[in-house]
Amino acid sequence: MKTGRRTVAVATFVGALGLSVLHAPAAQAADTGITVSSIVINKGKPIVVGTSKEVEPPISFNIALPSGYSTADASRYDAFPFLYRGSMTTAADTGENFIGPGGYTCYEIDSKHARCEGNLYIDPHPSQEHVDSNSDATTWKVGVSLRLWKADGGLKTGERETRSTTAQLKRAAKATTNASPEPVTKGKPITVTGKVTRANWSTKKYDAYSGRTVSLQFRAKGAETFQTVKKATTSSTGGLKATVTASVDGYYRWVYYGNSTTGVATSAADYVDVR
Repeated sequence: MKTGRRTVAVATFVGALGLSVLHAPAAQAADTGITVSSIVINKGKPIVVGTSKEVEPPISFNIALPSGYSTADASRYDAFPFLYRGSMTTAADTGENFIGPGGYTCYEIDSKHARCEGNLYIDPHPSQEHVDSNSDATTWKVGVSLRLWKADGGLKTGERETRSTTAQLKRAAKATTNASPEPVTKGKPITVTGKVTRANWSTKKYDAYSGRTVSLQFRAKGAETFQTVKKATTSSTGGLKATVTASVDGYYRWVYYGNSTTGVATSAADYVDVR
């Protein structure tokens, strides 16, 4: 349950460029006196993006207002964090290498302070510029946009500030599993094959991911957890193959644990009946 009165809600904006045009303050601006603190992006976890599905990582942050402004009048101020690469000014002004909020809502703590929660908006579609190159799978900086409005609705002042907080963007990966034969005689070999692919943000397709160490895991029927039974390295086509001895009924799956640029991939489990 949220505490405090809701003070301001920001609607969803599609596209970084549209957001920056609407919200980015002038490159040269006076100090607003607004403080944004306790910024948390995606609960501190890497943000994993594929080739087509929109991603909305959660964000949370606190706002403190300057003298003469109150959370009771949400139309007089706005403040939000965003992600960027390279020059903050260029990213915010052009929308390139810029990821802004999809929407957020602030809850009043007192007349000068609010707690805000919402989400960023990342669309890998080619028409957007959020993740259009595989080099985007890296560490992004965090900036904040701050603005104060006059009573008549005109902009009083605005600024952008950078923060020490960062966020890691990673390319999504996928894994498949096929265990055979099914059913199998106890003591006989089971061959488990699979494949690992990774999102290519330039082509918007999934490519074979070679040279990766992947864990083959097994969960016996009735058990609650998977255990690693073997490891294998993906081939030039992303292929995987391992052989195990049939002992009891259960489920096999491949798990790739990711790296600095690629997310975790866990295949669906394939059940084998041992007779």
